[in-house]
Amino acid sequence: MKNICEFLHMRVQKTTNWPMYRRLSIGETQISVCEGGVLPQSCWANPSMRTLRANCFSKLAKPPTICKVVGKNVLDGLGLPTLQVEIFCTIQNFPKNICSVVIATHFEVRENAVPELAEAEEVERSDAVSTAVQWVNETITQELQGLAPSDQAQVDQVLRTFFENKVQEDKERKELEKSLQDPSLLTPPPPPPPPPPPPAKKKGQKQGTKDALTEKPIIPPEPAEPVLCGSMAIGAVSLAVAKTNAMLDNNPLYFNIALLKHQQEQPTKLTIPLLMASLVSCGKSSPGKLNLMKEVICIPHPGLTAKQGVEMLMEIQKQINKAIELPPPPKAEPKKGHNGAKRGQPVITGKMTHLGCLTITYDTIEQPLLLIQGICANLGLELGTNLHLAINCAAHELMDYTKGKYEVMMGTYKAAADMVDLYVDLINKFPSIIALIDPFRKEDSEQWDSIYNALGSRCYIIAGSASKSISKLIEDGKIGSPKSSGLIIKHTNQTMMSDLVEVTKLIDSKKRVAIFGSTEGESSDDSLVDLAVGLGVRFLKLGGLSRGERVTKYNRLLTIEEELVQKGTLGLNEEHTFCCLNEEDEKAEVPAATEAGELLECPEPIFPTEVVEDESAGT
Repeated sequence: MKNICEFLHMRVQKTTNWPMYRRLSIGETQISVCEGGVLPQSCWANPSMRTLRANCFSKLAKPPTICKVVGKNVLDGLGLPTLQVEIFCTIQNFPKNICSVVIATHFEVRENAVPELAEAEEVERSDAVSTAVQWVNETITQELQGLAPSDQAQVDQVLRTFFENKVQEDKERKELEKSLQDPSLLTPPPPPPPPPPPPAKKKGQKQGTKDALTEKPIIPPEPAEPVLCGSMAIGAVSLAVAKTNAMLDNNPLYFNIALLKHQQEQPTKLTIPLLMASLVSCGKSSPGKLNLMKEVICIPHPGLTAKQGVEMLMEIQKQINKAIELPPPPKAEPKKGHNGAKRGQPVITGKMTHLGCLTITYDTIEQPLLLIQGICANLGLELGTNLHLAINCAAHELMDYTKGKYEVMMGTYKAAADMVDLYVDLINKFPSIIALIDPFRKEDSEQWDSIYNALGSRCYIIAGSASKSISKLIEDGKIGSPKSSGLIIKHTNQTMMSDLVEVTKLIDSKKRVAIFGSTEGESSDDSLVDLAVGLGVRFLKLGGLSRGERVTKYNRLLTIEEELVQKGTLGLNEEHTFCCLNEEDEKAEVPAATEAGELLECPEPIFPTEVVEDESAGT
């Protein structure tokens, strides 16, 4: 109280020269103050005086600092455990809960997994979340105490050091366990048996014909990149601190992320990523014979707003539901010697997948594409003009290692070399497909090169599950394996905000496209939409327009678009441009140009189409 009176007394002395009794003007209100700086009791209840006190002392207060970080075990959109992080800051000497975030786990959702595998993964997930909660509540909260949330670089460095120490501890623990094992168990395994001798050449067989047909042995799958138990604590805390800083600055999260990417320089324009919305699923877990299409994805034209794109997608999805619910046409009597049963087989509704789209029954590759093509035609939409398609092949789920081939349809197997021809034929029949996601396993590098060379100038060849983790990409500093047009990046595990900024800069410098994707087991936290907008990625893959944890992200995207329009900072998306780079082009990238912020020119857009200005284009 004494300090307050002295402060106001100084303000009074600067306001007037009255010797004994002074009046302090606050707006239109005048308050009497005595020589000693003592205010009448009635003045303390004056609203203007309260405003003066709040404004004056908030400027003199210390900047907010982190005082506590709290981790909790919560449920995601599938009812599975995941991590929530809350940030408390000291503001004017009082702790205050600023925000919370929920991070999605990296675990795949295995719908048809054997019970033993499902149970083991459930235990692993539970341990990962419990360890992450322990890290946050015990060590991380102590490490971050006193740090300003505005200093994201320092926070991420503290988290990085903490994680490196945990990795080292885990390595030492495994080495100790290995040294304590029975020495007899550590004997090296016997060498593999020699390959069987080639079969004897049949009589009359021409020299070289059998060798030409002999297929290369299948490359076994690479071991999965190790994920340290509890690592999701790092990514969650980094995101929570970034969101805290945005809230304290009264800024949206995407704005602060954009400042991080542009070295604290405010970008003049921000673009809304192009939507990749899942329409139907005909993958390995679907009841039909078709396995190749885990997701059939729709991409609205770049000239449409996000709102127009969502409205169009909703109408297409509505028509898909109607088409599936219609009773099947009566089966025609098959001609003699022909089986018409499969042709008249009804399309049945499966279930809503965790990706937010319907699982439907189909037996051929063309059927789901023809369904969408017909619906678009009925709505007055043209594939390749108003919208485009993408296919998530999820090839790693199709490999039958006993046969060494991909099971594209039940009972139909294709060798890796034959898959290239399959994809080329598919694009020739349906040129509106502008992206293939994971067309091969990451081990089939030769086929990645082949399909990139064959189709890279006509569509995007995207590495999703075939790509390395973000930490590995940053460590290697290159994104050329497997050879692709772009990468899907996700915010999981130990990925921090600084890592996302660095990896998107790396992708941009290599003239690739960045797709920000949601994980299979998503939460209702919509922060990843802000991350995608702030990082300036080309595409945003959120799944279908169903399930609350996915719809909330579409709603967030529409809100951001409205805000950018009101501020006049909404940038326009460019047409789809495909750059098929060979090894010489990649080696010839000029560092000086990238340092100056100049990207090498790409060919003219493949689809220089104009958006139809009518209601059908936006609905």
